[in-house]
Amino acid sequence: MAAEVDAAAKALLTVWETARESTTSRVSGAQLRVVMVVEQHDGINLRRLANRLGMLLSSASRLCDRLVAAGMLEREPGRLDRREISLHLTVESRRLLTELREHRRRRLTEILAGMSPEGRDALLRGLREFDEAARRQDESIPYAEPPGPWPLADVEPPPAEWTADEPPAARTA
Repeated sequence: MAAEVDAAAKALLTVWETARESTTSRVSGAQLRVVMVVEQHDGINLRRLANRLGMLLSSASRLCDRLVAAGMLEREPGRLDRREISLHLTVESRRLLTELREHRRRRLTEILAGMSPEGRDALLRGLREFDEAARRQDESIPYAEPPGPWPLADVEPPPAEWTADEPPAARTA
């Protein structure tokens, strides 16, 4: 079963990787991971960030230095301990994450449109159950609220007039 899931997940991982590659002109993969962790834990300090990423404090600090220089992160003195530095996203890093997610969702919408309503519903149920099981086993996996109602049964196939160079807007409600 694990081998079948691994093989089936290849397309999903390709969608994720393609969207991530669209951001590599602005940030590296490691820097993107930092931005995503700071998004989940606004105000996180450098030590907690390094622990979450499983890296040395000095490596996390250098990554953050580059992100601050690129205008993607802000450092602030801590509210309780001014010696502690808290990390926050900038408008530019939020824009980057929005673009990344929009790219991913557009592609997912196109792929889901090729599935039957029953297949989409089964996929969503299975992925939700998988997510819950994974989080029970690994508490470091963050829970993310879905971005609002996403009635998969309402996904329509792309109109015939769409061309490959004109991606559709993601339809989420």
